[in-house]
Amino acid sequence: MSQPEKHLYRSRSNRVIAGVCGGLAEFFSLDATLVRLAFVLGIIFGLGSLLVVYVIMLFVVPEEPLSVAPVPPPPAPAEPTPPAEQQ
Repeated sequence: MSQPEKHLYRSRSNRVIAGVCGGLAEFFSLDATLVRLAFVLGIIFGLGSLLVVYVIMLFVVPEEPLSVAPVPPPPAPAEPTPPAEQQ
């Protein structure tokens, strides 16, 4: 059986700035926090070279289509609170 094709998109649901790190995390099945941390460390210790990569990816990588974005579950209904006893 063949696996479905994976496409690299900027994430709509897992984004802090533009969804680049969230999209990379989804593509490589990693935690987005680890990808963000790697980018920050790369920017600091790589003298800004990963910042250039991030900006290029911001314009080159397409945003995730609406039909592919996972739909967050609806919020749980609030449980009714019992009326306070009157004294």
